[in-house]
Amino acid sequence: MITRRQALRSTLFGASYVGLRALATGLPAALLLDPRKALADMPAGCPAASKAQFIIFATSGNGDPINASAPGTYEDTKIVHSSDPAMAATRLMIQGQPHTAARPWSRLPQDVLDRTTFWHLMTGTPVHPKEPDVLKLMGTTDAGEMLPSILARYLAPCLGTIQAQPISLGASSPSEGLTFAGQAQPIIPPLALKMTLTNPAGPLTKLQPLRDQTLNELYGIYKNSANAAQRDYIDSLVTSQAQVRNIRQDLLDQLAAITDNSITSQIQAAVALIQMKVTPVIAVHIPFGGDNHRDVALAAETAQTISGVAAIGALMAQLKSAGLQDQVSLMSLNVFGRTLNATNVDGRSHNPNHQVSFTIGKPFRGGVIGGVAPMNDDYGALPIDSKTGAGSPSGDIAAESTLASFGQTMLSAVGVAPDKIARAITKGQVVPAALA
Repeated sequence: MITRRQALRSTLFGASYVGLRALATGLPAALLLDPRKALADMPAGCPAASKAQFIIFATSGNGDPINASAPGTYEDTKIVHSSDPAMAATRLMIQGQPHTAARPWSRLPQDVLDRTTFWHLMTGTPVHPKEPDVLKLMGTTDAGEMLPSILARYLAPCLGTIQAQPISLGASSPSEGLTFAGQAQPIIPPLALKMTLTNPAGPLTKLQPLRDQTLNELYGIYKNSANAAQRDYIDSLVTSQAQVRNIRQDLLDQLAAITDNSITSQIQAAVALIQMKVTPVIAVHIPFGGDNHRDVALAAETAQTISGVAAIGALMAQLKSAGLQDQVSLMSLNVFGRTLNATNVDGRSHNPNHQVSFTIGKPFRGGVIGGVAPMNDDYGALPIDSKTGAGSPSGDIAAESTLASFGQTMLSAVGVAPDKIARAITKGQVVPAALA
């Protein structure tokens, strides 16, 4: 019988532990699976490799009130914000431009803020279980593929990951689960990852002998089949024994520190999975206020906005410590935002017309894309001027197309070619003003 732990190892490391062998040697999984084909394909490489990014994708089916604390919602004095002093309207600078946001956002380091873009979008639904539809950009993706899965499919060959399928670490409800090519993907909580990889007989403890064994098996092909350029390529990738010891210990220490399935633990697990090059896209759940209909004095919104932004800061610090700050981007997309009108004193209702996403990473020019304006008895996202990124009633991207345009811009940011973007997402357009 296959145990749950064995099944999880197979998910993480693939058939014959090819992913573990890739981690131990530094060689791409494709080279280990089919060396001759990989060497023959080597000169072609990946045209978009310089732009490729690992993605940590924050998503929630709760409809968190991120839109109530973000830049772009403080110009209209009728919009209701938390009155807690910890959430006071605070001036901050992004790429040399002044903006106003809730105080927690101003606590992010300046180099992080300069890579942070806030997107004012319309998802078009007020229904929690529609989260999968929002991730499919409300019917605008080819074959109903989810945005994180589209990103993963295009990024996997460039990043040389073990698998193309994304992994979810933090899904808190079935609606937050991911699919890939129509197939539901497993949810791997951080504690399960820890238990699988850090036990004394776990796979991470065997990296060094696995490295030597794998390189010995490849020696004949290396000596007899590879030309000089191909041998140089392999030599440049091979991990030394000393590096393997450091990788093993770093990952074991990082995973051993996990004590629960909180966002702190999800971040630790996500960074470890990226270092192991398991998948291009990892989904997490960052609480930002939740489904706060009866949130007295907006207390939960206040507490979770503070902790949510702090979690972002902690993630960026861990990426920087690991030397990954230029290789990993954070993106968020939730099912809907929250109402912003004057009825919101003790809680907020669902807002299908306004949701704020954030993107943080090297590919992004920090700032605010789009805006908000009165709509019916509340507020909704404005159309976007594709050239400037500003929200404007005369913008050439209609409010209904802002979600699809967000998806197109995410693909462009990580190097997907325009013709492939057009096939993957059938509506909207890229917003160049959001890109570095």
